[in-house]
Parts: sequence; structure tokens; C-alpha cells
Amino acid sequence: MPGEVIDRPNPPPPPSNVPDHVSELLVKLEKPALADGSNEVMAKYRRAANYIAAAMIFLQDNVFLQRDLTFEDIKPRLLGHWGTCPGLTLVYSHLNLLIKNHDLDMLYVVGPGHGAPALLANLWLEGSLAKFYPQYSQDAKGLHRMVSGFSTTGGFPSHINAETPGAIHEGGELGYALAVSFGAVMDNPDLIVACVVGDGEAETGPTATAWHGYKYIDPAESGAVLPIVHVNGFKISERTIYGCMDDKEMAALFTGYGYQPRVIDDLDDIDADLSISMEWAISEIKRIQTAARSGKPIMKPRWPVLILRTPKGWTGPKKVHGQFVEGSYKAHQVPLSAAKTDPEELKQLQEWLKSYKPNELFKESGDVIDEIKSVFPEKPEQRLGQKKEAYDAYVGVKPIDWRKFAVKKGTSESSMQTVGKLLEQVIKDNPKTFRIFSPDEFESNKLDVVLNSTTRNFQVDQYSNARGGRLIETLSEHQCQGWMQGYTLTGRVALFPSYEAFLGIIHTMMVQFAKFGKMARELTWRKDVASINYLETSTWTRQEHNGFSHQNPSFIGAVLNLKPDAARVYFPPDANTFLSTMDHCLHSKNYVNLMVGSKQPSAVFLSADEAENHCCAGASVWKFASTDEGLNPDVVLVGIGAELTFEVVAAADLLRTKVPNLRVRVVNVTDLMILGQFSSHPHALTDDAFDSLFTADVPIHFNYHGYAVELKGLLFGRPNMQRVTIASYNEEGSTTTPFNMMLLNETSRYHVAIQAIKGAAKHNEWVRLHMHELTSELTGMITNVQNFIMENKDGKNPSNMLEN
Repeated sequence: MPGEVIDRPNPPPPPSNVPDHVSELLVKLEKPALADGSNEVMAKYRRAANYIAAAMIFLQDNVFLQRDLTFEDIKPRLLGHWGTCPGLTLVYSHLNLLIKNHDLDMLYVVGPGHGAPALLANLWLEGSLAKFYPQYSQDAKGLHRMVSGFSTTGGFPSHINAETPGAIHEGGELGYALAVSFGAVMDNPDLIVACVVGDGEAETGPTATAWHGYKYIDPAESGAVLPIVHVNGFKISERTIYGCMDDKEMAALFTGYGYQPRVIDDLDDIDADLSISMEWAISEIKRIQTAARSGKPIMKPRWPVLILRTPKGWTGPKKVHGQFVEGSYKAHQVPLSAAKTDPEELKQLQEWLKSYKPNELFKESGDVIDEIKSVFPEKPEQRLGQKKEAYDAYVGVKPIDWRKFAVKKGTSESSMQTVGKLLEQVIKDNPKTFRIFSPDEFESNKLDVVLNSTTRNFQVDQYSNARGGRLIETLSEHQCQGWMQGYTLTGRVALFPSYEAFLGIIHTMMVQFAKFGKMARELTWRKDVASINYLETSTWTRQEHNGFSHQNPSFIGAVLNLKPDAARVYFPPDANTFLSTMDHCLHSKNYVNLMVGSKQPSAVFLSADEAENHCCAGASVWKFASTDEGLNPDVVLVGIGAELTFEVVAAADLLRTKVPNLRVRVVNVTDLMILGQFSSHPHALTDDAFDSLFTADVPIHFNYHGYAVELKGLLFGRPNMQRVTIASYNEEGSTTTPFNMMLLNETSRYHVAIQAIKGAAKHNEWVRLHMHELTSELTGMITNVQNFIMENKDGKNPSNMLEN
């Protein structure tokens, strides 16, 4: 029947078509039992953690089962994910042994971020919750608070997030844990990140690509990632792809990726199986690192990967109402979802919780017994929830003298080529704390001067291997974002340059990171981290060799939607303002910085001093482009974006010739956030400051790089905004000339001039008298230019008014 669960828990994978000899690719080891009664200790540890995790999902009272459960003991809303928890605890327990045995520096990144009950249970046991949250002390009162508060207002959420000690990864959207882990170990030579990848998460595109991350890890300069694929066979309501693959198929897959795979699946002696497997993995990591650090690196080393097979919801209810739960998708969330009202399920819940024998695991005070505590590293700073790399590791970059790269005012320079020289210096000054993560567009974006002082980092290429390259290029934006997140959250600084049109690929990743940052800023114990920095170029305004597909400034709106204390969007109008902006962004903390600029040569409007003042103010009146230095204007013309500003300046020049009686004030905005209603953003202008720039009542025309709706949202709430008109990108484009892109989107100098005349006519009688003939003439000029472009396939003509 539809929806019926087959009466067979965790059915074995189907027969494989992979040849038998592939199974030889799996690492096989002897599995001696753990010494000194460790098996029993580990079993008790897991019982305690699994008990707490299950209790967190269900109980609001009677946390230690000191009496029979009643309906009143059960939370009114049952929220949480049980299915992955036993596997996550199993891994956590053995990572503790590894840290103790080898004095390791280790972080734990959990891809199945919905497994928060498991993480929180382990963190409480090891004392990390009590360190950062004294209310969750290691006693009966502290455990009661944690269990009863989980997934309720004021308690921990059901997903791992910044509130979770030891976390460097937002546990909501799946797919990014492995990339974040690789970013964390870069330039962190002593760090090992154990990363659990759930078999559901493994179905995502970002994870599929992330397996190649080790190909960008130089074992001489960086740490290592130990991937642990947790195969429990099911996601929320369906089998997983990996769950339907047998060991031969898994061996073929991961060997093809370049790993040494080992399967852990001995449920009768899982501790011995996992322990010996982890010991082998650490020995392989050390072998690879020792070779690299002794000057004899292994070319294309095969890093270890562990494939852990355990049943979904292991140790939980076997069946509920006659249907299998353990080993099926029904264990994914709440196995006994009616425990609040169903006597049978309430009884099963009590039997389930009692099966862990909590009376053997907790002291009278409510703390866990010392035998279980012996599993944890003796040094608190080595415990997985207390690693400083996860919450207090900011190093940053050294001060930058950006002025020495300034270019001469009045010349024409590429902002990207100019800022590339600054980035080259940053790399020289910060050889271990700064990296650039770029899709395969770095030279196209005219930043290649950086390569004068560094190389690309690509370890499986003989020309890039072991050369300390600070630039990583890959075609996956997801990987660049994940690496940047891991690198930044563990204390360093990164830059992500990209074609404008394709940053939207990582929109939701950026939002997830911003959510992590938002919560982190509300915690006293999480310290500052560097901002994440996006450099958006190859914009829609200059797509001579690409088409409509490469014209998309929507990432601007994505950043604008973030919390005001995080979002920063900059439009430096020339090379010198870009230098100042880049300097600011690389030294800033806790923001999401988006810088938008042109890679093609464009006018340098401001000197270094003028650029610094302009950037500090966020906007200014450009007196040189205005009539009478901007005094008593009939209309205010505002440029936001390099090419859009050039058209405003050109329009003002055109108006001086065509309409000498029209008075214009030209304003450039470089910090978009100043436009928001006062108090809506830390950078927002007061109404008085806004009026000093834009006047209190004169018509304003914005020539804006992004979408008009973004600007309308920022300006909403400012007084007297009916006087505003906006021209912006409006989804018109093709493979054409740059100036025709301005014409198509009605942002050209001619369109700006027309809007200026219409606005000025409201106050200036002479302009009103001649408005029709003036706008008709300009409309005719637009038609003539478009015809010229169509006929000549070029943007230049004898008028010399079409190009920079």
C-alpha cells in the first residue's frame, strides 16, 4: 500500500555491478578489542549522551526518570531530530579518545546540523556548556534546564548554530560542512577537522564537489580534514543514494575521488571497529604531513575517508504501532510523536529511556559519573566544545598603506588592476593569514597582477604543488564560499572576487553565514571575526563579450536584506576610492562586505585625499561636475556605480552645453547604506545630512547600478520622496556595446539629461518653456546613436560622446 513501511529494518544495499577486485580498494584492518575496559566505558558514555539527547526531544520534567512518566512530563510540542544522534555521539566519543591518545588539536564539524541534541548532550557531559552558559551547570538543575528548554522559547534551537560551542557551521541548509572544514584547516598546520557528512547531505551538489577539497590542501602548510560519511540509509522520508550503495560501489567512488576508504559497520563491536579505523586514519594523515614537512612530499597523496554504517535511530524504539522505526526513515525526527496523548507511546518512551539505565550513569547531584568523564581530554582547552579556533582566533591582516598605489586624478585606470596591486602587497605582508578564493575568472577580472607575488594553489598540479599559493581558483562558487567561511571563522581574512552575475549562486550560503554571525554577535563569549568580503566585477554594464546571461546584479539585494549591523554595500566610483574601500573592508570585522566595481579602464575623478574623504562620508557633492559647485540646483543628479556615475557626469556636461540655464548638483554615493532612513542602518544619514546632500525639496534623479526596487526600499520613509525618479538595470541586455547597454536600460547620459530637464522644469520657468523641444532633441539623439550602433557594430562615433 502507498506509504507502507516494509517490515524489514535497514535493508541491505542491492547487488553491485562493480567488479569484485574493487573491494580490495577498501582498507582492511585487524580489530582488536579496546584495552583496559574501554569498551564498557565507551558504552556507558554513549548511553548517557543518547539518553540526554532523547530526553531533550521529549521531556519538560522528570528528567532523571525518578518516577514513571506522565503526559505532564512531555513537552507540548515535540521538535527535534533523533535519527542521526546516535551516530554523531558515537563519533564524538571516539574523537575524544583520539585527542587524548595523540594530543591532537581538533574541531568537530557536523553536516547533519539537525543533530543538535547529540552535540548538546556531549557538550553538557564534557562541561563546555557550563563554561559558556553557567545556567547549564553539570548538576541536576543544569541538566533539567537544558533538557526542558531544548527547542522551546529561550532554549537551544533544534539545529546547530553559533550558540553551540565548538561550531563553525550553521546547521540549517545542507551541503556545506565539508567545504567549511577544508577552509578551516588552511594555514592551520596543527588542526584536524573531523567532518561528519550525512548520507542525505551527500546528495547535494556542493558536497559532491567538496570531496575534491583536499586537492587544494598543502600538507606542509595546512592541517587535515578527516571526512566521516555517516550512512544510515534514510533522509526525512526516503532512502539515500549512499544508503543504496554497497561497499564495492563506495570503494570505487571514493577511490576515484582520490581517497583511501575504510568501512566501519561491525555493530557487534562498533567501538573496536571505529577506534582502530580512526587510529589508522590519524596515522595516514601524519604520514602524509610528515613527508610534506620533511621536504619529500607525496604527490597526489590518498587521504583517509571513513564510511560509518549504523542504523537510523540506533538504540531507539524498534517498532511503533507495528511499523519499523529504528533503521527506517521514521526514526529521522520524533519516533514517538504522540507521546503527549497516546498511553502506548508514552509507555514506549519510558521503556526506551530506561533502556539506557540512567540510574547507573548519573551521580546523586545530577552530574555524570567520573567513569564517563574519564573519556574527555584532561585539558579543557582540548575539548571539542572549547577549542579557541572556533570562537576566539582572530588574527586579521597588517595595516595597509593603500595610498602608495593611488593613481593620478584625471587619468583613466582599471579599478581592478589598481586594487590588484594592493592585494599583491597584502599577500606579501600576510603570507599565512590571507587568501583569495575565486571562481575561474581571476585573470578575466583583471586582478592577475597578484600572481606576480604568489601562485595558484592546486596540489595535484605539478606546477602549483607545494608553492604556498595564496590564490585558489575553482569553478565552484559553493566551494569558494565554504572555504572562505571556514577560513574566516577560524581567525583569518579572505576575499571572494567574482563575476557579478554568478554570486547569486551562493546567495543562501551567504545568508546562512550571516545568520551564524547574527547569533554570534549576540553572545558574549564569541569574539570578533573578519568580515567576509565579496568583490563583484565584470558587471552588466560592461559585457561586450558575454550576453544577457551575464547581466544580473541581484546579489546586491541579497546583501541589503541582511540585518543592518552586518550588511555593507559599496560602489567605489573610481580606482582611488576602490583602494580606500578595499583597505577598509579587509580590516573590518563581523560584516558582509560587497564591493561592486568596473574592471575596464575608467575615469579617475578623485585624488587619494579626496577619495578617502569621500569614502568616509559615504557620499559627497561633486562640485567639479555641478553648476556653481552645486549651489541652488534645479535638480540633483545622483550616480551610484562607476559606469552609472560616469553617465551622470557626462549628462551634466551635456546639459551645460544644451541647457545653460539649468542648474545641476551632481552627487556620488559610494556607501549605499547611507540612503536608508535614519536609524535603519548604522551608516544611514540623518534627515538633515540627507537634505544637505540632496536638498529638502529639489527633484532628485538616481542613476543606480542595481535594481530600482532596492533603492526604493532604502529611501522609503525619507520625507518628500515623491520628488525622486530612479533609472537602473531593468533586465534589458544582449551581447552589445557598453554604451548600448546604457541605452537599453535607460541609464545613458541622454536619459539622465531628459530626467534632469523634466525635474528642473518644476522649478525653472525657462526650462519648463523649452522642455518639450529639449527632450525631443535628446530622444532623437538616442535613436540616432542606436541606429549608429546597429549599423557600425561599434559604440564610437565622431561626436566622441559615447565612450569614456
